[in-house]
Amino acid sequence: MTGAILSTHGLVARYGDFQALYGIDFQIAEGEAVALIGANGAGKSTFLRAVMGLLPVAPDMVRMGGQPIGGTPADRMVQKGVAIVPEGRRLFSGMSVQDNLRVAVDQADRLGRKGGWSLARLHQLFPILKEKARTPVQSLSGGQQQMVSIGRALLCQPRVLLCDEISLGLAPRVIREIYAALPEVRAQGTSVVLVEQDVGLAQSASDRLYCMLEGRVTLTGPSDSVTRDEISKAYFGGTHAVV
Repeated sequence: MTGAILSTHGLVARYGDFQALYGIDFQIAEGEAVALIGANGAGKSTFLRAVMGLLPVAPDMVRMGGQPIGGTPADRMVQKGVAIVPEGRRLFSGMSVQDNLRVAVDQADRLGRKGGWSLARLHQLFPILKEKARTPVQSLSGGQQQMVSIGRALLCQPRVLLCDEISLGLAPRVIREIYAALPEVRAQGTSVVLVEQDVGLAQSASDRLYCMLEGRVTLTGPSDSVTRDEISKAYFGGTHAVV
């Protein structure tokens, strides 16, 4: 792919002596949605952590706009235009919805990030956040907390949004509502990387997908043409296939 906004090249990551990723090649274009699928422990969340600068990696292993950025600390990754919606949401308990979101606004201002996301725009995307603005985040439902987490990331004005299991533990109706917001996010030119356990949801929400197994990519291809049989083989073992 030419013109990749974000790419990895032979990405290797470790937790101490344990190697978790083995030579991952990945790329995503501006405004594209790419899904990462695979069983628990496949390395999907580790991949996001490595890209985000939360694990040590060599500079050339992660590139943005062709420039090496691997190992850049997470706060500087935000400055470069990468934001993450972490698994488990990790909101500031004891603070209101509005205050959680203002943390991101202040961070974007401090880092000089400019873009199209504002509190007013976010309230249009997720109206419940305006209604619950003064509510402590720990009093929200899981789905509402996830909307705050997504909103916080968007207010950092990202060019690339990394989403780690944003449907995990949520009711189907809430999942549909959250995923229905992604086209508007992409319409701003933001690229979206989705780590998702639900294969059908991952396929419907993305342009391309990567299947991972034990820290390696076992399948890549357009989401609308990869078959369930191909995905099943990639999930449970087999050679790396490009569709």
